[in-house]
Amino acid sequence: MFPFKNLGQLIGRDRDPDKIAVIDLGGDGVSREFSYAAIDAMANGVARALIRDGFKRGDRIAILSANRTEYIVACFGIMRAGLVAVPVNFKFPKKTIDFVIRDAGARLVFCDAERRGDCPAGLPMVGFGAAGKDEFDAFLDPGSFSEVTPEPNEPAMFLYTSGSTGIPKGVVLSHQSHLWVVETRLAGQDLSRQRYLIAAPLYHMNALALAQLAIAAHSTIVLLPNFTAPAYIAAIATYRCTWLTAVPPMIAMMLRETDLLAKTDLSSVQFVRMGSAPVSQSLMSALKRALPKAAVTNAYGTTEA
Repeated sequence: MFPFKNLGQLIGRDRDPDKIAVIDLGGDGVSREFSYAAIDAMANGVARALIRDGFKRGDRIAILSANRTEYIVACFGIMRAGLVAVPVNFKFPKKTIDFVIRDAGARLVFCDAERRGDCPAGLPMVGFGAAGKDEFDAFLDPGSFSEVTPEPNEPAMFLYTSGSTGIPKGVVLSHQSHLWVVETRLAGQDLSRQRYLIAAPLYHMNALALAQLAIAAHSTIVLLPNFTAPAYIAAIATYRCTWLTAVPPMIAMMLRETDLLAKTDLSSVQFVRMGSAPVSQSLMSALKRALPKAAVTNAYGTTEA
């Protein structure tokens, strides 16, 4: 029986708490490692702090940041407390970011240093890697926390569409819907020995859903702050990543690095999951030549579905 009821609580506490959950290659500019115990404690600290500060069940909390461990932790903590996580595309123009955050009704924004100036004026914020009273570490309220048991169809996340046919639209995603996604992808598999490389932005379901799967599987995430082809290739080789997730243009950019690919050992890769865009036959053929031992799939995500 699937043990989780809240999408923010995907950590099996009967499993090794000292196992590395996230190898963060960005964050504050240095490589950092976080155990499952640390991730769990930080997520509880977020949930406790939100309740301490008067946020109520169903309140929306935005996250505006490049990839970093605190992003995953904040998302989990928000949902554990029965609040709604709103990952925001930081590549939007400032005007669109302002629209999304206000349209969602967010009452607080978690953000990294580079995005502080893009937060709507007058809205409280907590800074990843910031100094002073607005710092994430200072915000945390350490201690145990019993996650909220969601009602049927209770929202866990609002994800916004790209707005390619107009303004971005908020899509309401429930705890149950994405617990089903995780449970279905885990069914009959032990994925705990996989190493998942995530470089796509966590505001997009391509990366966010894989982060949820990896944590539920008690595996290890190798997290890049953003995608560049050389860094992506280097991370695969250095950390012996077994599972890649990407949108097709990322894979195409990787495959253009022919000199680097020729001298890099990518034999650890077992699986490549692309999504969110069509894959041409030429791209698929080139990928199979570069990674002949890897299984490759292309799928659509669940934001609009």
